[in-house]
Amino acid sequence: MFYHILTFWAFLVTLQGQESLADAPLKIVNEELIDTEAIGEVNTTQNFTNFGLLRKLNKRLSYVASSCKDIRDVYGDTEDGLYYLTTANGMLYQTFCDMTTSGGGWTLVASVHENSIYGKCSVGDRWSSQQGNNPNMPDGDGNWSNRNTFGAVESATSDDFKNPGYYDIIAEDVSVWHVPNNFALEHWNLGAILRYHTNNRFLRLYGGNLFKLFKQFPVRYNIGSSGNRGPSFPIVYDHGDRESTRQLYGPNPRAEFEPGFISFRAINNERAAMAICSGVRPLRGWNTEHYCIGGGGFFPQHAHQCGDFPSFDWDRLGREQGWSASKEMTEAAVLLFYR
Repeated sequence: MFYHILTFWAFLVTLQGQESLADAPLKIVNEELIDTEAIGEVNTTQNFTNFGLLRKLNKRLSYVASSCKDIRDVYGDTEDGLYYLTTANGMLYQTFCDMTTSGGGWTLVASVHENSIYGKCSVGDRWSSQQGNNPNMPDGDGNWSNRNTFGAVESATSDDFKNPGYYDIIAEDVSVWHVPNNFALEHWNLGAILRYHTNNRFLRLYGGNLFKLFKQFPVRYNIGSSGNRGPSFPIVYDHGDRESTRQLYGPNPRAEFEPGFISFRAINNERAAMAICSGVRPLRGWNTEHYCIGGGGFFPQHAHQCGDFPSFDWDRLGREQGWSASKEMTEAAVLLFYR
């Protein structure tokens, strides 16, 4: 104790000429001298707040932008993470920006997450139907082509997510990440089993976003007609390749599709439309429910095909046999980005 008193006295002497102890970068905690400027840089057992990080994140509130591309171009921020965006009507919302892939500026607008592969068109299947396999509701919940929003950005791999950017942002291309369920946001990039994007500005042809694309190509059961399939576009791989994409699905679907594309509104044998085919383009056969996600709320022959990940478990979950998708693909959320 006497040593600490002497040390403190020596410290006071060094402060001569300063107006008060408040000007000093040190403070006494439990009779020890602590450098308060270094607190945020030292790992201790105490829960110190990282004020530097909070100030940096709070600064992002001052950005006025409608997309992550705006933030990159106007403010020069190139760090992946959470940012705030504003819609054309002035609504403020938070989302994740990918500022590193292929030049950055990608805005997360949605995620499709299968909370239970055994629950077919049940609670949580927001991208198909939460009302069951219902012929009176062929569009299901209709969230591919409406302005409903749901979920939180930080839990986009633990639940379905859709923010106002899905229908508000006018974009040119999409990026897709397949991230294992329940992954923390800071590990999405490294943890993804597949990451790819388009680079041909195809959204210009459909109004600038998926909301308007699906207005033109409804995701529903086509009564009396097989209807027209939606478009397909080539992708550029950021992680993974055509062969790894192929192996993520069952041996039977591999004979029906070509990897290296993203496709929309693929019709199956039951004349029901899947929303998005993840990294593939259907070529022959009409069993798209085994390798495409989302869909309407009615499958006239097989209710087992209904759901956000319709029939990824047809020949038992994760067995990678017959028509079943791999465990890795079935248990990964599909994150959708615009730029």
